[in-house]
Amino acid sequence: MCRHLAYLGPPASLAQLVVAPSHGLYEQSWAPRLQTHGVVNADGFGLGWYPAGDEEPARYRRAVPIWADPNLPELARAIRSTAVLAAVRSATPGTGQEETACAPFRSGRFLFSHNGAIPDWANLPADLGPAADLAQADLLTLEARSDSALLWALICSRLGRGDSPETALAAVVRDVAAVRPTARLNLLLTDGTTIVAVRHGDTLWYRTAAESVIVASEPDDQADRGSQHGLGGQHDRGGQDDRDPDAWHEVPDHSLLSADPAGGVRATSLTSMTSLTSSPSSTTLESAV
Repeated sequence: MCRHLAYLGPPASLAQLVVAPSHGLYEQSWAPRLQTHGVVNADGFGLGWYPAGDEEPARYRRAVPIWADPNLPELARAIRSTAVLAAVRSATPGTGQEETACAPFRSGRFLFSHNGAIPDWANLPADLGPAADLAQADLLTLEARSDSALLWALICSRLGRGDSPETALAAVVRDVAAVRPTARLNLLLTDGTTIVAVRHGDTLWYRTAAESVIVASEPDDQADRGSQHGLGGQHDRGGQDDRDPDAWHEVPDHSLLSADPAGGVRATSLTSMTSLTSSPSSTTLESAV
């Protein structure tokens, strides 16, 4: 199990998004509140961001706990971006421990993270059969020996065939869940302009404010910091506060979320997506401020 977040909005530093918030991603590495599988996320971390004027996102990944990297505070303070995807890792048993096994994974403009675990993941391609649609070369060149890297290869295969991010994520989750019913498949995907996420087996929350959106495994406690960068908001520990447009809101389980600062946040039940070749009906949960 892991914890992760994705941000879109006005330029913000990695420190504002990851390190500084009380009970933010940095603290969730050793003290997650909503994590039900595992107690710490100490098997590495990764930061992905979109440098201004660059076609490809940049990454910084380490195979050490995020709190054990002495370079991180300076790096996080100096780097600012309008789009960020970050994760702290709790490795699935039997997966690699190298830096390449840490999210975010990358292909072209896309950054990807997986929060969860797939039982018997090494045999997943064989059990998926034609649904895997992966060449032997794809399996031999996985970035890391992990369930997350395999998921990313499955998604990239669909993206390469022209599927939209929403269709690719929904189809892969559907196929994997059919042969691994106990798999936990919480996914984050961004191209720097839109966030597409899936909640399937763990927690997922979102918050919109000041022309920005954050999607994360669990809320931070930033009620009165950084409002000019969309980092403000509050979390009602008893649930979600629909009266406050800046509050954290919980995403229903078995849902696909699509979010961008201009268009707001839209959720679709995965169980209602019977046809992946047509546009599913969706529910607008909240419009971005």
